[in-house]
Amino acid sequence: MWIVLPAYNESKIIKDVIKEIQDAGYQKIILVDDGSTDDTYAVARSLPGIIALRHKINRGKGAATKTGIEASKKLGCELVVTLDSDGQHNPEDIARLIQPILNGKCDVALGTRLKNPKGMPWYKILANHIGNAVTWYIYGLWVSDSQSGFRAYSRHAVEIINTKTDRYEYDSEVIREIYLHKLRYSEVPIEVRYTEYSMGKIQKQGFVNGLKTLYKIIWHMIS
Repeated sequence: MWIVLPAYNESKIIKDVIKEIQDAGYQKIILVDDGSTDDTYAVARSLPGIIALRHKINRGKGAATKTGIEASKKLGCELVVTLDSDGQHNPEDIARLIQPILNGKCDVALGTRLKNPKGMPWYKILANHIGNAVTWYIYGLWVSDSQSGFRAYSRHAVEIINTKTDRYEYDSEVIREIYLHKLRYSEVPIEVRYTEYSMGKIQKQGFVNGLKTLYKIIWHMIS
């Protein structure tokens, strides 16, 4: 199993994030630096056992995630887990997230924050509900957290899923691929840890950025 971490300007925290993942028992980690202007790539590259890849320019979270997944496929993965690099996800949740795939019950496990949104700001809850509704209306599949980046994929799923977008709309596009290819999926409750650091990142999927993402999803559908 490979862990894929898309990262952009996370040099202040990435070492701690990776250590927490390793302490949880997961050593195969691919970090994709998405054109950071800080030392994210250098820090990751200096850590033992980490495969650090880099985009020369900032292409978007979706592009970085896809690069990491493609690398894991070349390395012979049977299971891939994606999560954010800002520390908001708890690596202890990985074991529960991958269990439905290991048990043969699904092809994709979707981590969901909205089953227990404790500590989640109201405007993020609202943005997620709007995103869920738009994703359902456009792509035909209702899930409780269409914008979550904490997900697990079987080898079968990563071979089939074929997304076109590079930024935050990527997460919703995966839902479309699940629907189109009739992939089996499960929703697994996850903990979300919003900190002053993660909330202060201007490129995160806040309410305004969420509206931009919804606009892009609709634009890609009609263009």
